[in-house]
Amino acid sequence: MANARELQSRMKSIKDTMKITNAMYMVSSSKLQRARRELKNTEPFFYMIQDSLAKIKAAVPDAGSAYFDKRPKKQGDDRIIGYLVVTADKGLAGAYNHNIIKLAEKNVITDGANNMLFVIGQLGRHYFEKRSIPIDINFNYTAQNPTVNRARHISEKLIEMFLEHKIDEVRVIYTRVVNSMTVEAVCNKVLPLAEDDIQIQDNELVDEYDDAVFMPDAKTAFDTIVPSYVAGFVYGALVESYCSEHNSRMIAMQQASESASDMIKELSVQYNRARQAAITQEISEVCGSAKHLNK
Repeated sequence: MANARELQSRMKSIKDTMKITNAMYMVSSSKLQRARRELKNTEPFFYMIQDSLAKIKAAVPDAGSAYFDKRPKKQGDDRIIGYLVVTADKGLAGAYNHNIIKLAEKNVITDGANNMLFVIGQLGRHYFEKRSIPIDINFNYTAQNPTVNRARHISEKLIEMFLEHKIDEVRVIYTRVVNSMTVEAVCNKVLPLAEDDIQIQDNELVDEYDDAVFMPDAKTAFDTIVPSYVAGFVYGALVESYCSEHNSRMIAMQQASESASDMIKELSVQYNRARQAAITQEISEVCGSAKHLNK
């Protein structure tokens, strides 16, 4: 059994660690709220884009046919799928990065020999480089504080490769927030576009207009708007990943603080027992010495 001084030192060390975990919890909570607020502020813009695409498609069915090209003739190893993997820049977020990397390995490596890998986030880059898994495009952006401009640059590169037939599909592997306690790693297809996903919006964020005029023509307008639509999807994935990272870190830090609190309680009991044993021993020694002097 450790002596009282060793137990006291361990308790002090755990309390110092608790200060760090509590601070990290508060920082992640603040960043999570700010990211959700920014995503909410941009939603009307992307709802309007989707609504515009749906109305153009309804007026001119063959508009943007290149973006809906599923290329059914290319199957098996001939079909090239580009995966955009969004990881974090740092750890201490529970199983957040592990789940993303596990899903990425399953899709990129197992499901096809010619698949291409695009990575955002330091941990993902380091993981794939360490295992000699080739990264076709390394987007040297931080996973922190996602912006629309960053998402637009990424989407432009992906669209360019898709239209040039360098890749036949574009999928994004990221983590979405299911609820305040649960996050989930998902893989969603961005390109080619699916007509079922482009629907006329029926909410207060979108203005109604029936007699729209497209300049110079509907097909050109559609091709001009699609990059913004894809950028909106990428931006949403970046923000969802950012929110999921901090949500996971909040849960991890809360669990760490609770475990530290339990350890302190257990060590306090041991410390009191050790202190009581030391006091009892000192009393016994004093009593023994007094009896010896009396004799």
